[in-house]
Amino acid sequence: MSTASKDPALRLILDLWADVSDPNFIWQVLALLGCLGLAAVLARWWRSRHEEGAGRFGDAGGRLIFPLAGMILVAAMRLALKPFFHVNLLKIALPLLGSMALVRGVVFVFRQAFPRAAWLTAWERIIAALVWGWLALYITDLAPYVIDALEQVEFKVGIQHVDLWIVLRAIVTVFLTVVLALWVAGIIEARLMRLDTLDGNLRIVGVRISKAVLTVFAILLSLSLVGIDMTALSVFTGALGVGLGFGLQKIASNYVSGFIILLDRSIRIGNIVQIGADAGEVTQITTRYTVLKHAGGTEYIVPNETLISSTVQNQTYSDSRLRLTTTVGVSYDGDLELAMRLLVAAATAQDRVLAEPPPKVFLTQFADSCISLELGFWIADPDAGKGNILSDVNLAIWKSFKDNGVIIPFPQREVRVLNSQTKGGCCGEKEA
Repeated sequence: MSTASKDPALRLILDLWADVSDPNFIWQVLALLGCLGLAAVLARWWRSRHEEGAGRFGDAGGRLIFPLAGMILVAAMRLALKPFFHVNLLKIALPLLGSMALVRGVVFVFRQAFPRAAWLTAWERIIAALVWGWLALYITDLAPYVIDALEQVEFKVGIQHVDLWIVLRAIVTVFLTVVLALWVAGIIEARLMRLDTLDGNLRIVGVRISKAVLTVFAILLSLSLVGIDMTALSVFTGALGVGLGFGLQKIASNYVSGFIILLDRSIRIGNIVQIGADAGEVTQITTRYTVLKHAGGTEYIVPNETLISSTVQNQTYSDSRLRLTTTVGVSYDGDLELAMRLLVAAATAQDRVLAEPPPKVFLTQFADSCISLELGFWIADPDAGKGNILSDVNLAIWKSFKDNGVIIPFPQREVRVLNSQTKGGCCGEKEA
């Protein structure tokens, strides 16, 4: 018995074997099965109540209700049966259910923080393996020996002595706190995006600031909880900051410019802008760059510093309405007033063309072979496309002119023979 008392794993095996040999062991099995069955019923009831519109709280409850309810029921059953016989099976079931709750909780937070991450499946297995491995050490009472071995590996960081156990604790603590911070940031993002009364740019700024602040706070808090003195890293962080300041000037400038754009709202998602030769609709504004999508499908990724330091043509800055123009030539012999009325009617007949301000026609030029008329009209939805509405208006103009006998002239050349009897031939040309 003295050997068994010194070996935790052997003592656990002997205690379990003693319980299995005891006729009362069947009551432990029945009690455990009853607790797990009742926990399964509670989990099914919870999922049936929250299967529609559950949201984050309902999803979390669906994953955690079974292990948590099982832990509570098994703990209560253990206290109730302990005065009558040994309950080592129930004692082992408690940490097993707790580890299941921990794994499911961490993976759920991961899925909420990174909803589009495909690597979560592999990480779920890794997290489960780590939790179950540590649980095996805890159940067998070998965890203190492993901790003592890790504490023997010491090294110095700055002026502080740390060991391998502190490093591992720091990694796990930082990992959990950062994931939790990202989950809270995800909840804040979901609520901010539902606020229709708040400007879109301000919502994006709020989301990004909350993520940055929560992440930094989580890292500092987790390192403090582990026992690492942050002042010991002041020299290292100062040198790192100087190096980053010189090496990442452009990136830092783009990030600062991105926050300025989002805060001053000079450029918003949906605006039609042109920067130099690049033009299109603003579809995305990040902290480093802005995406412009051309009507032809091409997307331009413009650094935010360019938007701050250069002139930007924002066609929908203060007003989403946009004026479009098309030019058509009319014969000198044609009826100009009729042509102008037909142009206005062709634009007015389109659903996307605004009635106020009304379409207008201007005589812009007396060209060589025609009189140029410019039709100007306004639309309220430039994001729906400019080329399609211009095509519809031009097609309506062509049909209307054809039906009403209005001629759209085209350049012609007339060749006249001045004297065909002259030796060697001579001819003259005249443009018509």
